[in-house]
Amino acid sequence: MSKPELEFHAPSGPWEKPPGSAPGIRERTLAADADGAHRTALVRWAPGTDTSASGVAVHEHWEEVYVLDGDLHDLTLGETFAKDTYACRPPGMPHGPWTSDAGVTMLVVTYPDPAV
Repeated sequence: MSKPELEFHAPSGPWEKPPGSAPGIRERTLAADADGAHRTALVRWAPGTDTSASGVAVHEHWEEVYVLDGDLHDLTLGETFAKDTYACRPPGMPHGPWTSDAGVTMLVVTYPDPAV
């Protein structure tokens, strides 16, 4: 399945809490295929968001993240990533947990591993 064909438009879908996410995290899906395996979303963390309770994240899909505004701090790496920084994570790559004192908005693209 592929994502829908969409010309430029103002996204208007709801900001929803992703299943199992930490308090303060909301996302707005921009495009997704029918089963959600290929997905593009805006993800917004409120000021003070802390994902420590979830521990280190590891998933079976590719994830690309571009920070549009704000910043987030990786507690494992001891580094803060700000606007205009980018991550490309292959399946199985550990990352986080994170905090964001001021809040952050990110563009997130996920897709399955084509080798599987």
